[in-house]
Amino acid sequence: MLRTSLAVNLPLALYVHFPWCVRKCPYCDFNSHVAAGGIPEDAYVEALLRDLDFELREAPETRPLVSIFLGGGTPSLFSDRAVGTLLEAVAKRLAFAPGIEITLEANPGTVDAGHFRGYRAAGVNRLSVGVQSFDDAQLKRLGRIHDRRAAQVAVDVARAAGFDNLNLDLMFALPQQTLGAACDDLRAAIACAPEHLSWYQLTIEPGTIFGARPPKLPDNEAAWAIQQAGQAVLAEAGFAQYEVSAYARAGQRCQHNLNYWTFGDYLAIGAGAHAKRSQPGEHALQVTRRARRRSPQAYLDLAGSKAALDSVRRVGADELPFEYTMNALRLNDGFQLVDFERGTGLAAAALDAPLAQARRLGLIIEAADNVRPSAFGLAHLNDLLELFLP
Repeated sequence: MLRTSLAVNLPLALYVHFPWCVRKCPYCDFNSHVAAGGIPEDAYVEALLRDLDFELREAPETRPLVSIFLGGGTPSLFSDRAVGTLLEAVAKRLAFAPGIEITLEANPGTVDAGHFRGYRAAGVNRLSVGVQSFDDAQLKRLGRIHDRRAAQVAVDVARAAGFDNLNLDLMFALPQQTLGAACDDLRAAIACAPEHLSWYQLTIEPGTIFGARPPKLPDNEAAWAIQQAGQAVLAEAGFAQYEVSAYARAGQRCQHNLNYWTFGDYLAIGAGAHAKRSQPGEHALQVTRRARRRSPQAYLDLAGSKAALDSVRRVGADELPFEYTMNALRLNDGFQLVDFERGTGLAAAALDAPLAQARRLGLIIEAADNVRPSAFGLAHLNDLLELFLP
């Protein structure tokens, strides 16, 4: 009975993946596909709803959604009518928690003032704009379809449409980027007065254009110097870091991402979408991760059936300490041991050995039942997380 209540009390979110883009960026390893022949907008929304119905038949839900995230790809390629139809249909299938956060990702190169007003009217209350840089030369190197001016226009259009919760995505350690140029980028973003900034380092991923033909990036020492200087710029401007790459003004943390990082549950629909759900178990919660097929056409054809699933993986009880800490130790505030027990169904004693080793190495700070990474631990996060591997 105890584990039943623990599973039901975990927050529940919904992620919706939109797999199409105008152009594939050379650094991108997300499931995105060039929309060469147009987007089958209505058919895709219908497929999403078939997929959600399948998910709820497999395991009915009484928990309300605390957040919805429309990500991609480029969700802003879809019309406000399509987004409104989707959200209205979701609301008929699942309860919305009071104050639900509904985020839509937008590319500055696909801004339409009418669509932005329509998104807001449909219930989207948080906009995440993928700026990446305010330097036109860098935007060209990154293969972006917008320039600095378009990014600034996107912010103005979002504000005019009524969005008062705005995130800007920005990268650093870009090709040939100097410390001064990286800080100028940050100041340009801050001048747009967003409520939230996602500021993260460009990494070269296998299978991407940059992976095949890597550009010259700042070395590790230069990237670290940029990160240190940038964090000072952000702090001075009133942005508090609460996760490795997330900075927010007071009261403006991203609730959807926090649900990921605190090991909440989330449904996921759309081509290539990944879900995580928990159920009661004998010795620990049964945590299952499911992924959808990545091909948009295969997803359109198969959504609503088990054939749309690409993989289903049950997380073993011995893996849960790593799965939990891999997320929670990205947070500056870390986690409470009682929340580890709530999220995994395991006793806190399951962490005793790795925590003792992390303590000896100076990678964590403990106070009462709170565990958080030290400054040294955040700087060596991979080393810290490896201690929790089964």
